[in-house]
Amino acid sequence: MEQQLSMFAARSSGPPGVEGLVYLADFVAPQRETELLREVDARPWLADLKRRVQHYGYKYDYKARAIAPSMFVGPLPAFAVELAEQAMAKGLLVELPDQLIVNEYVPGQGISKHVDCEPCFKERIITVSLGSACEMEFLPLQEGVAPVALILRPRSALLISGEARYRWMHQIRGRKSDHGQARERRVSLTFRNVILAA
Repeated sequence: MEQQLSMFAARSSGPPGVEGLVYLADFVAPQRETELLREVDARPWLADLKRRVQHYGYKYDYKARAIAPSMFVGPLPAFAVELAEQAMAKGLLVELPDQLIVNEYVPGQGISKHVDCEPCFKERIITVSLGSACEMEFLPLQEGVAPVALILRPRSALLISGEARYRWMHQIRGRKSDHGQARERRVSLTFRNVILAA
């Protein structure tokens, strides 16, 4: 399975059967990855969840599943704007994002299956992975369709849009290895555009 997933990593598309996924293996250069991790770690982490997080643009209320104008916490930092502009230049995004969440995953941590809040965020969501690789699983909302797995490599970018955004859940299982490959610390930068509640 690892060999099969590696073939996906070499292409600028997601796995077969999940429309709306676009995967870019070397979105960030190795030196830039080091710089980005340094920039992220120089900023304060929050312990809102089981993992450490940072919020920029708008803070998302996970319990209420809502975003309001009062939840604005300030503009995206320069390093995030640069990454977003790079994503736009590559056609992954059609507008500059106004919300970023930075998640830190240590070995054994994951994220439960979910669809990003539809009333809260626009269609295109992009995640940039730094540090360690991990497997993300896509689970169809439609019965009779098989789940699909994709290894997210360090320095990669993944766009979730269209059917992948609205008709598939995604999750990262809380484990310490994937297919015999030990996980290390992973930092993800997830960019979105908010839909503000009236």
